[in-house]
Amino acid sequence: MNLLLVVLGGGLGAGGRYLMGGWLHSQLGWGFPWGTFAVNALGSLLIGLVFGLAQRGSLPPATTLFLTVGVLGGFTTFSAFSYETMRLLANGSIGASFLNVAGQFAVGLVAVYLGFVAVRGLAGA
Repeated sequence: MNLLLVVLGGGLGAGGRYLMGGWLHSQLGWGFPWGTFAVNALGSLLIGLVFGLAQRGSLPPATTLFLTVGVLGGFTTFSAFSYETMRLLANGSIGASFLNVAGQFAVGLVAVYLGFVAVRGLAGA
C-alpha cells in the first residue's frame, strides 16, 4: 500500500513540476533555470508545512508518506537542478552556476523553516 501511495503521489508531483517549470521557462526564458528554482523553493516550503503538520499529529503516517515522498518527492527537482548547474558551468556561466547553487540551497532551507514555523504559528504553539 505504501508503494502505491508513493507512486501515485510521485506522478502527481512530477506532473506539477512539469507544468510549473515549463510555464515559468516560457514566461522568463531559458537563460537561467527559473522553473527549477521556483519548484524547489515551493516544494521546500510545502514539505516544511507537511513536516510541521505531521509533527503535531495532524496528518496520519500514510498521508505524510503520500505527500512527502510521493507528491513533493516527485515535484522537487534536485536532479534537474544538478544537470542545469552543470549545463551552466559547461557553457562558461560560472557566476550563474554559483547563484543557482547558493540561491537554491539558501532559499530551500529558509522555505522549509518558514513552512514549519507557519504551522506552529497557525496552531498557536
